[in-house]
Amino acid sequence: MAPDSNPFAMPLEHVQVQPAGGNAAQRVIGPRDFAAAWAEITAWEGYAPTPLVPLPGLAACIGVAALHYKDEGPRFGLGSFKALGGSYAALRVLAREISRQLGRKVPLAEIRQRRHRDACAAITLVSATDGNHGRSLAWGCRRFGARCRIYIHAEVSEGRAAAMRALGAEVIRIDGDYDASVRQAREEAEANGWFVVSDTSWEGYTDPPRDVMAGYGVMTREICAALPVPPTHVFLQGGVGGLAAAVAAGLRQHYGADSPRVVIVEPDRAACLFESARNGRPTAVAIEEETIMAGLSCGEPSEMAWEILREEARDFLTIPDALIPPTVRLLARCETGDPAVRAGESAVAGLAALIAARKSKALSVALGLDAASRVLLIGSEGVTDPDIFAAIMEGEDAA
Repeated sequence: MAPDSNPFAMPLEHVQVQPAGGNAAQRVIGPRDFAAAWAEITAWEGYAPTPLVPLPGLAACIGVAALHYKDEGPRFGLGSFKALGGSYAALRVLAREISRQLGRKVPLAEIRQRRHRDACAAITLVSATDGNHGRSLAWGCRRFGARCRIYIHAEVSEGRAAAMRALGAEVIRIDGDYDASVRQAREEAEANGWFVVSDTSWEGYTDPPRDVMAGYGVMTREICAALPVPPTHVFLQGGVGGLAAAVAAGLRQHYGADSPRVVIVEPDRAACLFESARNGRPTAVAIEEETIMAGLSCGEPSEMAWEILREEARDFLTIPDALIPPTVRLLARCETGDPAVRAGESAVAGLAALIAARKSKALSVALGLDAASRVLLIGSEGVTDPDIFAAIMEGEDAA
């Protein structure tokens, strides 16, 4: 591949910060939150740990000692890590509301066992989504017997909308972007007495986002149990920050001072965490053009997630969309001799950034990457839209 035609040779924007001191990784979402989610989710029918795939061939090609990819594609048959968050948060919302109605604490198991069928059927849970969170919420509502209403923005693919409808959700497509869909979901929920189950937090709204992040901790615990030694680096997708904050907090709680260096990766078209790092405070950005990384197309950071990331993340990178198709094909075609991995567009953001970083001596030095590095990647989704995946696979990388 000629240097001028190689998208990985493009320079990446990088902001490096000194992480703020504090205990947000213990305070915002604590060990008890993660433990409660683990106990509940691992009791669900169909639970199984997802693969932590070693990629030694690719590691050798890009010049690191080890590369592990947590493949969330098989998670509960829903195709992404979001299956752990939205559905668990839905269960917790239902338990809180029915506890209020009955005047006693209702255990989660009673909701899961459908012992409050009529009460659940009268409750409507709503959220905005780029696809995967809504699919998880719809699945949880069907499992627990609640009504589900999902708001999607104009650029969400019809394939992802159809997947939510197939799970029983009412899907409302709006004009505008993800952040506009979040606002409309909030407004209509408040007007109708519905319950928002969001993966992003705002002032006065923290319980469901904390529950969502607690659900993600199941994935992190599986990773820590499978890794023989701590990674030196973890590359984490941005979005509103919930995934990154949950993983960073879980790794800190498990590894302590040996926790890996946290590198946040975002699309250059939706870089709210990057701008937050640059400004030292939560910063919203206007999305002028949608990114191919649909799950990361978020303009406003979660305030709760930012509390953790400002203390745990040291590096923030943005990547162009041009890196995504060749990275998807690289994993699927297993040209390095590693197992084939079928990944969605948002899943490969961390790997794309890592490859590009290793092609730049200056950026590798800035990130502390070298031949001894052991890198953890979160493959956040599998093929959640087969049509998009097929179109990517039909493309060819420049020679």
